[in-house]
Amino acid sequence: MSLDYQAIAKRVLDIEADAVLHLKSLLDENFNGSVDAILKAQGRVVICGMGKSGLIGKKIMATFASTGTPCFFMHPGEAFHGDLGMVTPDDVFLALSNSGETEEVIRLLPFLKDNGNVVISMTGRPHSTLAKNADFHLNIAVPQEACPHQLAPTSSTTATLVMGDALAVALMEARGFQPHDFARFHPGGSLGRKLLTRVKHEMKSANLPLISASASMPEVIHSMNEGRLGLCIVDNGQGIITDGDLRRHMEKDAAGLMSKRAADIMGTAPKTIDADATLSAAEEMMNQHKITSLLVTENGALAGVIQIYDLNS
Repeated sequence: MSLDYQAIAKRVLDIEADAVLHLKSLLDENFNGSVDAILKAQGRVVICGMGKSGLIGKKIMATFASTGTPCFFMHPGEAFHGDLGMVTPDDVFLALSNSGETEEVIRLLPFLKDNGNVVISMTGRPHSTLAKNADFHLNIAVPQEACPHQLAPTSSTTATLVMGDALAVALMEARGFQPHDFARFHPGGSLGRKLLTRVKHEMKSANLPLISASASMPEVIHSMNEGRLGLCIVDNGQGIITDGDLRRHMEKDAAGLMSKRAADIMGTAPKTIDADATLSAAEEMMNQHKITSLLVTENGALAGVIQIYDLNS
């Protein structure tokens, strides 16, 4: 008998979705206390977990770090063999263990207490050793694992990850973390590039398709083909002719188009942007006006062209 793989997938998704929604009923003042403790900390957040919890912890660490919460991941085994030297009294320790009884994590508690660290635990058992010895406990108990044998961590690791996201977002909003802050930590990403890179770094400035207002249609078409920007710039930016302008005039008067001059079909007062503006500002302006190109000015003079295609290259 063949298995219905889609039915299995749907069952897993239902179980894990229910587990995430169940977390809402488990939230209490410990969540507020955890956020406040991290906000008040003069040090970093040290995230620690073993096995699958450790893997989830590394993702939570990455989310924290990229959204303004200094942190690092510490493997509990390595911690017990010297890495605890990296933990300062100013750090907050976030310990992950679904059972709350993971030996490698539990045996770190005496040091953390002696070191004066605030300990936040994230477990599925509020009465576990780890939960009872933490300053704040975040309950991540799930009704059931998606694993049919209730053995492989599935719903529980999803719940841990989501609780970590809830912490990260609460911290972001408490700090007033904005897109430009995110961009500073992601200068190589698409968002970082748009928010930090200037128009002058991406604009086309060489061999611009420049024509005069008195240019004939054959001259306009030749300049547009040579420029490969889908437009011509008239009288150093006083006007602009796009390939769309050509198509619209052709549709209206194909026979008479070739007798016209650039001034007859050009758009006046084209949209411009300063060379020192960000790519994000250029994108916003293009989207606002539903256009794909902007003329770039520097000290009031034409300096280049920036197009929507340049923003995502």
